[in-house]
Amino acid sequence: MIALGSDHAGYELKIKVIRYFHNEKIGFTDFGCYTFDAADYPIYARKVCEAVLSGGFDRGILFCNTGIGMSVAANRYEGIRAALCRDARTAVSARSHNDANVLVIGARVTDYNLAVDVIKTFFATEFSNAERHIRRVGMLDGPR
Repeated sequence: MIALGSDHAGYELKIKVIRYFHNEKIGFTDFGCYTFDAADYPIYARKVCEAVLSGGFDRGILFCNTGIGMSVAANRYEGIRAALCRDARTAVSARSHNDANVLVIGARVTDYNLAVDVIKTFFATEFSNAERHIRRVGMLDGPR
């Protein structure tokens, strides 16, 4: 199950991705926003991060203008490893090296086809479980 969230800038791409998920029969919950009206991205980052941390969702996806704001907001939550991915290569690295559990996409800098490619790659890639990556990920959850 995937937790989705966006601000107003990410809303249009999120809606397109939701159609893709319906067609592919991928389970998700949309935590908002639900319109093009101005929305504060930290609210939706929190909702998605809390959903992922609750254990009810395997991973999350956040959409905003460039992805930077959502990345900053999401990474404030201990246990969340949000990665702003711009292509399949960064999605592979985010999952295999960093065990990222939230994908962030810059909706106004990423077209739909590329976004779907990044999403498919992110969800198809497993954490490597290499000792060095386990050690490094463990360091991420230290003092804040």
